[in-house]
Amino acid sequence: MIRPVLCGEGFLAEVAATATEEAGFRLWWLGQSGYLLQWQGRHVLLDPYLSDSLTEKYAGTERPHVRLTERVIAPERLDFIDVATSSHNHTDHLDAATLGPLLRASPRMHLVIPEANRAFVAARLGVPASLPIGLDDGRSAEVGGFRFTGVAAAHETVERDAAGCCRYLGYLVRFGPWCLYHSGDTVRYPGMAERLAGCGIDVALLPINGAVAARGVAGNLSGPEAAALAADSGAALVIPCHYEMFAFNTAAPDEFRRAAERLGQPYALLAAGQRWSSAGGLGRA
Repeated sequence: MIRPVLCGEGFLAEVAATATEEAGFRLWWLGQSGYLLQWQGRHVLLDPYLSDSLTEKYAGTERPHVRLTERVIAPERLDFIDVATSSHNHTDHLDAATLGPLLRASPRMHLVIPEANRAFVAARLGVPASLPIGLDDGRSAEVGGFRFTGVAAAHETVERDAAGCCRYLGYLVRFGPWCLYHSGDTVRYPGMAERLAGCGIDVALLPINGAVAARGVAGNLSGPEAAALAADSGAALVIPCHYEMFAFNTAAPDEFRRAAERLGQPYALLAAGQRWSSAGGLGRA
């Protein structure tokens, strides 16, 4: 099993040590599509999956979710979170075994979700339907010192509820002079890159596990597709995710890396539990 660069006490110690840094921002990859964003002492969890709920659920089935990477941190240890997001209802992006302990550890934490999923989220987490902050494609909200804007995601199509709200979203997260884009699970759809190109994205967080019908689950961008979307969107930097979590649904980052280098797209590859800092530069001219 892959051991994170930092986990447990070591991870918490590093997060605490950098919390008072005023310059720039920091990101830690938590595995799958989960990240911890730190800026000026504030913390956002993006689509955290910090449990073994899927491994337990699918044990002994035709689709076992064999974990490849050890957990970075137990969710109940994170008592300093200001905002958490869920981009859609799949358990690795909306995990009751992660978000339940988080809400108890950080009772003032805000939860940002697609408006279309409000009833489902409330039922899964056992929280009042009024608790989550619902967004839709193009809708924004100021939450915990950050500005979140919903961007339609296609996993593998852009799905909407009866009211026309998207069931799958990515999020633009703006704070200070920065703009982060977390796509959630998505493939590329017409007009996506053109829309993102006007957003001034500093860091794009994109899945690279691809779409393989034999897996029996909805697909995502492949490595080369993620690199191309980042380049066409004008992202200063792209960091790949959604791999090295489950043995049946992963991809090596090699093709992503080669495609990014061929396109001249700046990128960073993180290991689970590893920190990236904007102080290292973003590659924007």
